[in-house]
Amino acid sequence: MHRREFIATTFASLLLARTAQAQAAFEVTRTEAEWRAMLTELEYQVMREEATERPGSSPLDKNYAAGTYFCRGCDLPLYASEAKYDSGTGWPSFFESLPNAIGTMEDRKLFSVRTECHCRRCGSHLGHIFDDGPQPTGKRHCLNGVSLVFGAA
Repeated sequence: MHRREFIATTFASLLLARTAQAQAAFEVTRTEAEWRAMLTELEYQVMREEATERPGSSPLDKNYAAGTYFCRGCDLPLYASEAKYDSGTGWPSFFESLPNAIGTMEDRKLFSVRTECHCRRCGSHLGHIFDDGPQPTGKRHCLNGVSLVFGAA
């Protein structure tokens, strides 16, 4: 395979994967204009375009108060504070989500395979799941704080 074919094939597969997710039927849907009206530019880039916030930039990374973390896009409860831990990565990290809270899909950007996680109700991008977390799950849900809203118990 020639370099040009490789690049074209890679781009096409990324575009198809993103299109498939965009067409997924979510319970909460909004137009681009509606999303932009309710989110800051950074929130929009992360939640709707799958960008990543700078590590250490979210105050939620060091928040260990009792409560629940909700989706900024639709207020669905996503993570319990009991599942949060300090991963040392600079992003809020959890070893598990609440039941039926998130969806996942394969992410092949950056020439590697990762597991992307999103809100199962509105499709907002949350972050990625890795296999280097603590027990009992061994998972690290590495999330963008701008995708979350914390509600104290």
